[in-house]
Amino acid sequence: MRVLLVHGLGRTPLSLVGLARDLRRVGHVTESVAYAGAVESYRSIVARARRRLEAAARRGQPYAALGHSLGGLILRAALADWPADLLPLRHIIMLGTPSCPPQLARRFHRWWPYRLVNGECGQLLVRPGFFANLPVPVVPMTVIAGTRGWPAALSLFGGEPNDGVVAVAETALAPATNIIQVPASHTFMMNNRRVRAIVRGVLRRAAVL
Repeated sequence: MRVLLVHGLGRTPLSLVGLARDLRRVGHVTESVAYAGAVESYRSIVARARRRLEAAARRGQPYAALGHSLGGLILRAALADWPADLLPLRHIIMLGTPSCPPQLARRFHRWWPYRLVNGECGQLLVRPGFFANLPVPVVPMTVIAGTRGWPAALSLFGGEPNDGVVAVAETALAPATNIIQVPASHTFMMNNRRVRAIVRGVLRRAAVL
């Protein structure tokens, strides 16, 4: 099955190279959707992801998508108003993707290093309206959240489970969202063995539907 991979904010496709290699070993075809959040507009990034999704759909073969952090939000936006005559995704997987303004972004979004590295996308992350306007995927979805964050005494999250950047509760699209929690940190979640095993299992089941 073809799997589109979208990296997180402040990262590059290189962050998902190991995961892509792992998926190819079990028979999947992978392709990366690259962007530069520091300098590109959110709209242009979403448009690129949309084109890549549509190209995958026109192949007429099963395909899925995985987004890390902001990558999951880009995929949600790119899937808006999906044409009925285009093949839908088999599955979408989101790794550490927030579904509301993350506490860390709200705390640091005015700092110039944050603004420099994260650009327009980083500012959108603090706006409740941005998240409210994102469509909820109508295709099967898996949400994976990390719990290897800062110790409670040093954490900005208090005692709330988190991956160091995003709290587990912030990944829920709705109160009933089934979140798979894994002892992984946000930045390197895609390299965690348990995360990779979960991803492989999800895609294996999706491929035979």
